[in-house]
Amino acid sequence: MVDVVLQKEKKFLYFIAFSLIVAGAVYPYPNIAMWVGFAFAGYSAIANDSIQTIGTFIGSNEDKKWYWQWLFMGLIFVGTVTYSWVAFNGDVSYERLATPGLEKTPTSFVYLQLASPIILLLLTRFRIPVSTTFMLLSVFSATSGTIVSMLSKSISGYFLAFVSAFIIYVTLSKLIKRFIKGEAHAFWVWAQWIISGFLWYTWLAQDLANIAVYLPRQLNIYEFLVFTGFIFLGLGFLFYKKGDRIQNVINEKSEVRDVRSATIIDLVYSLILFYFKEVNNVPMSTTWVFVGLLAGRELGMRLRAHDSGEKFAKTFRLIGKDVLSVTIGLIISLILAIAINPVMQDELKSFFFK
Repeated sequence: MVDVVLQKEKKFLYFIAFSLIVAGAVYPYPNIAMWVGFAFAGYSAIANDSIQTIGTFIGSNEDKKWYWQWLFMGLIFVGTVTYSWVAFNGDVSYERLATPGLEKTPTSFVYLQLASPIILLLLTRFRIPVSTTFMLLSVFSATSGTIVSMLSKSISGYFLAFVSAFIIYVTLSKLIKRFIKGEAHAFWVWAQWIISGFLWYTWLAQDLANIAVYLPRQLNIYEFLVFTGFIFLGLGFLFYKKGDRIQNVINEKSEVRDVRSATIIDLVYSLILFYFKEVNNVPMSTTWVFVGLLAGRELGMRLRAHDSGEKFAKTFRLIGKDVLSVTIGLIISLILAIAINPVMQDELKSFFFK
């Protein structure tokens, strides 16, 4: 079994090995390392988090040409990042990187900081939707307090999303099922594209920090153009690949290919992200919010339909698998952060050896 997987993924594993070698070669040179780290982070973050933001969009628009989807989402990205760059004096992260502990531009790098997005890319390949916020920001955090703040906000997001989706699907599941019978009216297609665009904007406002963390906190015009152009083209590749393998995390959930169901998911998710965007500038894991949303939705649907114990068991397995995935990502990110940061090592020693 292992041999089959290795044979099937030979080219990808060669790419990972090459990337790790490149990271090892360039990390002593900050001016080069920051752009190499950004490139790895840009692709791995967008590829991993595509399931939350454009996953349902891709799944429910399989009949549409990939380049129209790309241009729609790509232009929203350009507008979103341009607004932040202009409004916040060169900051493309909507001031998420102004959070204490993340506010300083990196002047030197260690190997694990460049390796972390490569690890994220590897986990993404094997359909593990880990949190890019913890994987990429924690290795730059100057204090453990920053990580605690991110974790607290993310856990709050998970439970708010879970409860919101559970209540909506328990109380409205029959009405929702009535909506998604038969062929969708053209209104739903327009509604989904508009709501997906709003969701994409709210996600970008939260998670652009995960990509920009390698770069100066204020980008000049040339740095901004490289940043924007690289991600815009990366999005095109992602749409061309139809979300790649991580898209299966979406496709295995109930009815997400229906444009009406996808629209409801995206609406709830975008409103929750918008709420947390306005609360404060502390970065949070949008992956945790999304996993909570899907978990509450699946459980609510099963409970309202009075399904058999076997279907409930399958639902709890799906919920457990997704929670395990984000937990694995959190553990890996904490290990990397502690290994990199001497301040955290000292804090950990003082905690255990008071």
